Parts: sequence; C-alpha cells; structure tokens
Amino acid sequence: MIIAGIIAAVVILAIWVISVYNSLVGLRNQVANGFRQIDVQLKRRYDLIPNLINSVKGEMKFESQTLERVIQARSMAVSANATGNVADMSKKEGELSMALGRLFALSENYPNLKANDSVKSLMEELTSTENKISFARQFYNDIATGYNIKQQVFPNNFIVSMFGSFKTADLFEIPQDAKQEREAPKVDLGV
Repeated sequence: MIIAGIIAAVVILAIWVISVYNSLVGLRNQVANGFRQIDVQLKRRYDLIPNLINSVKGEMKFESQTLERVIQARSMAVSANATGNVADMSKKEGELSMALGRLFALSENYPNLKANDSVKSLMEELTSTENKISFARQFYNDIATGYNIKQQVFPNNFIVSMFGSFKTADLFEIPQDAKQEREAPKVDLGV
C-alpha cells in the first residue's frame, strides 16, 4: 500500500514536471514566433524606406541632411536587427522612427510632395507598417511577459533551474536615453 502510494506520487510528480516543461517549451516557441513577426514588419519597413527616399530626393534637395539621417538610421537598424539583441534593436529602431518622423514633418513644407500620389502612397504604406510594428512589439511583449512569469513562479522555477534551457525573454522598451519621449508634452495655450 505504501509502495503504491509512493509510485502514484512519483507518477503525479513526473506528469506535473512534463506538463510544466511542455508549457514552457510552447511559450518559448510563441516568443520566438512573436519576435519573427516583428522581423517581418521591420523588413517591410526597410524595403519601403529606399523607395520613399528616392521619391522625395528631387523635391527635397535642400533637406539632404535629413535624407542622409534616415538612410544612416535605416542602416544602423538593419545591423542591429541582424544581431537579435532586443535592447540594441529597440534603440536603433527608435532612432529610425525619429528620423522618419522628421522626414514626414519636413515633407509637409513641400506642396509638390503632398500632391504626388506615389509619395503619398509610400508615406501611407510606411505609416501603416509603423502601426503594424507597434502591434507586433506589443504582442511580443505580452507573450514574453507571460513566458517570463511562467518561469519565475513557484514551483515552476524549480523545473526551470533543473533543466537550465529556459532563458528570460527580453522586452522591447523605450531606451533610457529617449526620456523626452516618456515625458508628457507641455502645452501652452496662452496668447
């Protein structure tokens, strides 16, 4: 009777360990999939930027410094994306987004660009892609947070330490040096 109880306890423990391990593997794969979804949208953005630059280059010849910043920021973002380092990617992608924002703002000063259908279409496509990137990052962060929590809660943390094959997933965050983005804008309605 005691042996049967011990065997039953060992079987229940083994089933529990297998269940926790399998759920962690599933979450780890979902995190990887979420990261790849971001990758797909970033590739789309990287492909759109040269087309946009070529379309506005002739009109914005006086804004060559802005165009060069966008090209340089794109290049740095592509390099960071190749490393897979989430913190570095966040920083470089933020710099690219800021450079694109400046380009969009400057393009408002050029009526010919605003009237050009191909430029308008490219800007709309890029804006849509930026939104998709934001949603993909949010999705990734949600899955990564769930994965991290699953690893850290008791008693799952014993299984994680026992197997050692599960690493905490990094999250996409606003880089510390971009604090001005975190601050609330100051609005002065005084005349």
